[in-house]
Amino acid sequence: MTQLRELGELETPILLTCTLCVWNAADALVGWMLEQPGMGNVRSINPVVAETNDGTLNAIRARPVRAEHVRAALGAASVGRVAEGSVGAGTGTVAFGWKGGIGTSSRVLPTALGGWTVGVLVQSNFGGILQVLGAPVGKELGQYAYKRESQPPADRGDGSIVMVVATDAPLSDRNLERLAARAIMGLARTGSSASNGSGDYVLAFSTNPKVRRPMSARRLATEELANEEMSALFEAAVESTEEAIYNSLFAATATTGNGRTVEAIPLDKVRAILDKYRVTSR
Repeated sequence: MTQLRELGELETPILLTCTLCVWNAADALVGWMLEQPGMGNVRSINPVVAETNDGTLNAIRARPVRAEHVRAALGAASVGRVAEGSVGAGTGTVAFGWKGGIGTSSRVLPTALGGWTVGVLVQSNFGGILQVLGAPVGKELGQYAYKRESQPPADRGDGSIVMVVATDAPLSDRNLERLAARAIMGLARTGSSASNGSGDYVLAFSTNPKVRRPMSARRLATEELANEEMSALFEAAVESTEEAIYNSLFAATATTGNGRTVEAIPLDKVRAILDKYRVTSR
C-alpha cells in the first residue's frame, strides 16, 4: 500500500486469495518474479496481494494456497473471457447470504468521449440488503441483513470485497485514485452499507504506455487525460462495478465446505422480481 500510494506504481501482477493465504501467495509471487527475464539484479519487489475472508466455506486455517497454485495461476493467465462465479479466489466466498465469487464487467466509451475501455473484476464476499438495478431482491427473497432485530454477527452484512479496475485510458495515479473511488458507488448500488467488519478495497491501474514514467530525463514525459475528460470514465467505473458484483452472484454455484452448504441465488426468482418491478437491464 505504501508503494501504491507514494509512487503510484505496480511492480507485480495482482493476486487475489483468502485472508490467511496472503503470505504464501506473496512469497510465491516474489519467487516467480525473480525468475523472469531481466530480473537478475533485482533486490526489491513489492508484491500486490488482496484478500477476503472465506472461512465460512474454506478450511482457511490450513492456509491451502501453495506456491504451485500461484505459479499455475500466473502461467494460465491470458487475454479473453474471464471465468466467473465459484472459481479461483471466489471459490469459498459468500455474498448477501448466497454464494458469491468472481465477477467481471466492462464498458467502452463512445468515440466522441475517447473510446476508452474500463473493466472491473471483483471478489465478492460481503453482505447487506441486495438490490438489483434498484429492485429489492434481498427483501423479496427474505434474505437480507438485519431481517431480525437481534442477529448474530454473521447476519449483519459483514464481509469484504476486492474490486480491481483496469483501463486503457492514459490516467495518472492521481486520476486512477479518483476512478477507484467511483467503484465504491457501484458497490453501494448493490445494497452494501460497508459494514463494520467490511474491508472494501479498490485498486485501479492503466495499461496505457503514455503514463509509464521515464527512467531518465532523456526520455519523453508522460501524457495523461485532463480532469475534464474523466466524467465518462467515472460513469463507466460505477456501472461496471455494479454489474460485476451481480455477475459474481449470478454465475456462482452452490458450494459445500466446512460442513456447510451455501446455495446459489435462485435466478428464476430474481427474474420474477425484476419483472414485478419492471426492471430491464441496461
